[in-house]
Amino acid sequence: MKTLCIRGIVFSGKGEGAKFIELPWVKKQIVEKLGFTPYRGTLNIELVKEEFEKKASLERAQAIEVSPVKGFSRGRCFKANLMDKLECAIVIPKIPNYPENVIEVIAPTNVREKLQLRDGDPVEVKILME
Repeated sequence: MKTLCIRGIVFSGKGEGAKFIELPWVKKQIVEKLGFTPYRGTLNIELVKEEFEKKASLERAQAIEVSPVKGFSRGRCFKANLMDKLECAIVIPKIPNYPENVIEVIAPTNVREKLQLRDGDPVEVKILME
């Protein structure tokens, strides 16, 4: 299995990821497709400029799809490992105007607490590619 390493900086979002993760149909699909119950919320990572092209390559890659109910957009997920310390997944929401320089990490635990991360901390995500 191929891995794609992406580097970025932790930053605080608007809490939208937490609302999405808490939706029963989203949580159910994450458990079924990724194998864990997600912690309420996401870790936002702003990609450094050199990494934009790597994220763009994910658009062409085989993803784990979160299929929406009516009125919602789909999301694409990839299993990943954060800082070689935490199994997780990245989520790329397929919504209009979603920033191209951002990825969101979901995990079965509070990532910030577990890895003692703060806004501005550099991180590396290893994304598993099928």
